[in-house]
Amino acid sequence: MVSVEEAVVSRLIVKDKKFEVLVDPNKALEIKRGKAIDISEALAYPEVYRDVRKALRASEEELLQVFGTRDVFKIAEKIIKQGKLQLTTEQRRKFIQEKKMQIANIISRQGINPQTGASHPPQRILAVMEEAGVSVDPFMDAELQVESVLKSIKSLIPIKFQKYTIQLRIPASYVWKVQSILKSSSTIISQEWLSDGGLKVVIKIPAGIQGELFSKIAKVTHGNFESSIIKREDVE
Repeated sequence: MVSVEEAVVSRLIVKDKKFEVLVDPNKALEIKRGKAIDISEALAYPEVYRDVRKALRASEEELLQVFGTRDVFKIAEKIIKQGKLQLTTEQRRKFIQEKKMQIANIISRQGINPQTGASHPPQRILAVMEEAGVSVDPFMDAELQVESVLKSIKSLIPIKFQKYTIQLRIPASYVWKVQSILKSSSTIISQEWLSDGGLKVVIKIPAGIQGELFSKIAKVTHGNFESSIIKREDVE
């Protein structure tokens, strides 16, 4: 449970009446995004207010009339999910920077420089976002903001999204370690066990993570693997 000093107000107006709860800003954001979190963990104090600053609590009669229940946690869940978080300037700045980094990481992993075939580092993407004056919503999922950010930065940096279909041949002694890497980093299209105990596997990955993935495989196989890109697909 977050301390009252670190909590922020989540506010919902229903039938022209204002209702507020004190919440952990991080957990409240996760709840708004649909993550299953116990409401009690998000509340600084299990109380519904008409005005937090004045310490004016909502009466049970008001809660029953407006929300149809006196259950503080059910009401708080509705306030968090449907209401607005009242962030301080510093909190908002922090959340915006975190969201920008999430978006930059997605673009770096999924996009490449078509001139070189290599991915752009996240810090390069961030710098271009700043140069383009990109605005992001700290409350909206990063994936949903990638398209609009791309439109804003494409004139400043050569970039396109591609997916690679790659065939790998893994020696028998490294198969299990490599399979673990592939399961967590790629979509496995097909697998074929070879007569020597090795594995031929076809995977699909965002183009931007090819270097990172191959580095992981090279580390566990000591460079003893074969690879070939068999298909490149542009992602609109």
